Amino acid sequence: MDKEKCLIVAVQLSTDKAEENDMEELELLVEAAEGEVVSSIIQNRQSIDNRYYVGQGKIEEIAAYVKELEIDTVVFNDELSGSQIRNIEELIDAKVVDRTNLILDIFAKRALTKEGQLQVELAQLKYSLPRLIGLNNNLSRTGGGIGTRGPGEQKLELDRRRIKEKINDIQNQLEDLGKVRETKRKKRMKDQVPIISIVGYTNAGKSTLLNALMDSEYSEKDDAEHKKVFAQDMLFATLDTELRRVTLPGGKKAVFSDTVGFIKKLPTQIVEAFKGTLEEIKYADLIIHLIDINDENLQLHKETTTKLVEKITDKEIPVLTVYNKVDKILSDKITTVSTNDILYISAKTGFNIDMLLSTVDYKINGKSTTYLLMIPNSDLKNYYWLYENRKTDNVEFGGEGVTLEAVLYDNEKEQFNKYITGIKNE
Repeated sequence: MDKEKCLIVAVQLSTDKAEENDMEELELLVEAAEGEVVSSIIQNRQSIDNRYYVGQGKIEEIAAYVKELEIDTVVFNDELSGSQIRNIEELIDAKVVDRTNLILDIFAKRALTKEGQLQVELAQLKYSLPRLIGLNNNLSRTGGGIGTRGPGEQKLELDRRRIKEKINDIQNQLEDLGKVRETKRKKRMKDQVPIISIVGYTNAGKSTLLNALMDSEYSEKDDAEHKKVFAQDMLFATLDTELRRVTLPGGKKAVFSDTVGFIKKLPTQIVEAFKGTLEEIKYADLIIHLIDINDENLQLHKETTTKLVEKITDKEIPVLTVYNKVDKILSDKITTVSTNDILYISAKTGFNIDMLLSTVDYKINGKSTTYLLMIPNSDLKNYYWLYENRKTDNVEFGGEGVTLEAVLYDNEKEQFNKYITGIKNE
C-alpha cells in the first residue's frame, strides 16, 4: 500500500525559540502514522492567522505545492479550529490534518487494551465535536487514511446529540474500569508494595527499561506479571499503562509502572482522556524520569515532561533522573558518572540496571547491609521469614541452627540483632 504524500506546515512565532525543532518531530509523527513527508513549509509570523493559520498568501502557495507535488494530506503543526479547517479546505485540494488529529490518529492505531481504545475514542470524539463539518469534508474528499482512524466515518456522521451520548457512555465505561484499577491499587498499598512510575518523553526507552528489569536477576520469572512489553524505536510505540512486579536487591518487592510517553503540545484531549491511567503517577512512591541522553532537544523534552508531571501530581514525589541509551553516545564530552540522584544506563544492553535497582531500593526502603546470621533451630520461623522476604545466600543447616547471609534494612536490624554474628566482607 502506497504511503500518503504529506506536506507539513508550521508557523515560527517570534516568541517561540523552539519551533525550529518542531518540524523534525512533526515528520516523525507523520511517519508513525504511516505517511511520507515530501516537503515542508515554515512561515515566520508574529501570531497565528485566525482564518488560515498561515497568511492568505502562504496558503495560496501551499495550494500550488499541493497540485505540483500531488500531495494527499497537509499536516499543520498546531491545533486548528473548525473554521480554520473549513477555510483552508476551500483553497487547497487535499486533506487537512492538524497536529492534534495526527497524534490522536497514532494513538488510535497503537491502543491495544479495551481501556486504551476507549480513552483514544473519547479523545477523538471530543476533538471532532466542534469540527464536524470540516472533518466530514475531509472524509468525503479522501475516503480515509491519516487522521480518520478511530471513530471513523460512521461515528463522525452522527449528529451532535448522539456524539454527546457516546461520549457519556465511554466516560461511564472508563469510570468502571477506573474502579477496578483503584481496587488493585488499594490492595498494593495495603500490602505496602511501593510503586515506581517511569515517565519520560516519547521514545526515551521506557518500555525497553521495563523489559530490562524483567531480564534482571531480581525479576520474578515465574510471576504472572512477568511478560515483556512491546518496545520499538518509534514515537508512541506503546500507550497502555504496564505494571511489572520486581524484587529489589534487598529482597523487598516493588511495582514498576510504564506510562504513555509525553510530547510537546500533547493534546489536551489526550491528557483528559488518559487522566485515569496518568493519575497512577500521583500514587507513586518514586518517579523515574527517563531521558534519551542523545536527544538533540534534551533540555526542552526534559522540561516538557517535568511540567506535565507537575500538572498531573498534587504532591511532592521524589524523582530519580535516569539518562538512557548511553550505549549510543556519540560525544566523548558527555560525563556519565552516576550518583544517588542521577544515573546513566543502557536499557538495551543492561548497563547499570543493577545500579538502578539498588538506587531505587535505597530511595524507597533506606540503607541496607548484608549480615552474617546464626538462627537457632528454636527460632527457625525467623529464618523462613527472611528466606521469603529478604535476599539470602550461603544458607547452611547445622545441628544447632542455620547460618546464612541476609540483607537487613536499617529499620529492622534491631529485631534480628541477637542473630547477627558479623557483616559480610567486613
